[in-house]
Amino acid sequence: MSSDLCRWGILGTATIARKNWQAIRNSGNGTVVAVASRTEERAREYIAENQSQVPHDPPPRPIAGYEEMIAADDIDAIYIPLPTGVRKEYVIQAAKAGKHVLCEKPCGRNVEEVEEMIGACSEANVQFMDGVMFMHSDRLPRLREVLDEDKAVGTIKRIASQFSFMAPDDFLKENIRVHSDLEPLGSLGDLGWYCIRMILWTMKYEMPTSVQADMIRQSGRPDSPDSVPISLSAEMTFASGVTGSFFCSFEMEHQQWCNISGTGGHVYLNDFVLPYNGPEVGFDIEQAHFEQDICNFRMERHRTRVNVREYADSHPTSQETKLFRNFGDLALSGKPDQHWPEISLKTQKVLDACLRSARDGGSSVEL
Repeated sequence: MSSDLCRWGILGTATIARKNWQAIRNSGNGTVVAVASRTEERAREYIAENQSQVPHDPPPRPIAGYEEMIAADDIDAIYIPLPTGVRKEYVIQAAKAGKHVLCEKPCGRNVEEVEEMIGACSEANVQFMDGVMFMHSDRLPRLREVLDEDKAVGTIKRIASQFSFMAPDDFLKENIRVHSDLEPLGSLGDLGWYCIRMILWTMKYEMPTSVQADMIRQSGRPDSPDSVPISLSAEMTFASGVTGSFFCSFEMEHQQWCNISGTGGHVYLNDFVLPYNGPEVGFDIEQAHFEQDICNFRMERHRTRVNVREYADSHPTSQETKLFRNFGDLALSGKPDQHWPEISLKTQKVLDACLRSARDGGSSVEL
């Protein structure tokens, strides 16, 4: 392996990889060596488009076919943004070839697939990590400090989250996220994954004892063999007494919030997945106070804003840059951190239970 740079290959030409193309350059410890697509022409076009705005030096080379990239001996790590339905085989191939693997979420169709992928990476002693960017933001350690202080929130009792966007008219006809062979988990995998991860993070990865989910609407594009979740809500119960809920949907205007409530107040993040543009990220602490004096009723709002100096996107301090910088450090060290595959598997386990419940009429599923 290169001693100072993690040499990346991007397996596929997905839109999200454009953001990470820049994140790799900003990381300071990585460079994109190659991009693979089904045709060399498509890979070449993709590279030219990205190079025109965020150039890597030297320019990455185009590769026709995914197997050639996996076999390349000048690549240390592979970023895999391929559809969930076809991802497993390439993760396993990459691991067997000694490549570190960063894959998009949801990691697999189900727990069994993720266990296979993690097992292959563990056997090959390579790093496995999913692409949840907010996990690498400096906002989370600051939020943890606030939650652990026990002054702002008190004892946590409830965690609620929503991630949604209003899909355009052609979405249900054309997008891969509504094709059951490509993205079988629909909005639950695309959006709910983040909500589940945030709830688990808040709970320090204590697993819920049970979940119940409601399949509000499911559908699929005309060529999809089966329907996938379009709008879904779920409720989680933890042994500690905490409850959690989330809602994910392709048919409601953009929201990405999380509210953590306790005996002393609550913390609210209104942009926990994709921070709103600017040089700071943060959250609000709310500690409302109610007073009554006979006929006079007063509800007072006591809000404290906590900010962390970190650019929202496209910057060396942004969370996506830190994701690739952190991954690069692990790959270059040759010492994989098992925390990352462990939390991917836990997230997938909760997601699977939610889907099982939703497809069984909202029955309670024990974990």
